[in-house]
Amino acid sequence: MPLTFRSGLLAGIAASVAARGARAQEALEVVGRPVNGETGFQFGATELARDLQNLDFMLLVIISAITLFVTVLLAIVVVRFNRRSNPDPASFTHNTPLEVSWTVIPILILVFIGAYSLPVLFKQMEIPQGDIAIKVTGYQWYWGYEYVDEGFEFPSFLVDGSTKVESLGDDQPMGQPQILDDIAVMKLEALGYTRDDFLLATDTAVVVPVNKTVVMQVTGADVIHSWTIPAFGVKQDAVPGRIAQLWFKPEREGIYFGQCSELCGKSHAYMPITVKVVSEDAYARWLEAAKGGNAQLSSLTGPTGEMKVAAAD
Repeated sequence: MPLTFRSGLLAGIAASVAARGARAQEALEVVGRPVNGETGFQFGATELARDLQNLDFMLLVIISAITLFVTVLLAIVVVRFNRRSNPDPASFTHNTPLEVSWTVIPILILVFIGAYSLPVLFKQMEIPQGDIAIKVTGYQWYWGYEYVDEGFEFPSFLVDGSTKVESLGDDQPMGQPQILDDIAVMKLEALGYTRDDFLLATDTAVVVPVNKTVVMQVTGADVIHSWTIPAFGVKQDAVPGRIAQLWFKPEREGIYFGQCSELCGKSHAYMPITVKVVSEDAYARWLEAAKGGNAQLSSLTGPTGEMKVAAAD
């Protein structure tokens, strides 16, 4: 592609998104996202997430203690009962106290784990009365959201480098869909993201108010997908022909990322999830704009997720 044409195209993209992107993008901190080189859980922004993280830590302590105990026993057996140290092995075949112990103790451990894990599971599965109801549908390969009580819906696509240029009535393909090129960076920046948010950010985010209970009705339109936000501690398969539910109550304003977590085809890795938790006032303003047809911080994409920009002179 000629340099002048490419420069003109980038300028056209910038002009088409700058106004709405700058106006609508809230100054939100990115809270829930993966970090290169780091391990462990993301920040727990809900009670559900903290419960899961605490349960995981408890299980880690238990399994570490069991592993250490078995390792010590094996070491004792190797040292005390090898052929050199014990040339004449005992001939007994049963030890009732030992057999009772290795049966009862694991049962008690499992009961203890169940006493902590089942309440966490029930809390996830018992859907409370929600302040906001959102129906989310998984498609190949993007998400669709419907604010059930508000009467509007919108698709949510990956912010990428894919675009088509309309010139003299002919579509000229340009760029690669999942390549971090200049077009992708410009789209991200126009929406208030950075290049580090590539493959995580979407053109249209789910917006919810802080400290409100959100109930998501999850389904699929074609194959099985899975809607998840790690920082919220939620994950639910989106199964065609079935509506499942999950809920969360975010306690901190910010931007949270997730991704489809069920292998759903060739572009499975490119259908991320973006949730923005904002103040009640900001949510009310966004809701008013969304009902007027501007559900997004910047509506870059058409119904197919491909941006159309007039070619520059």
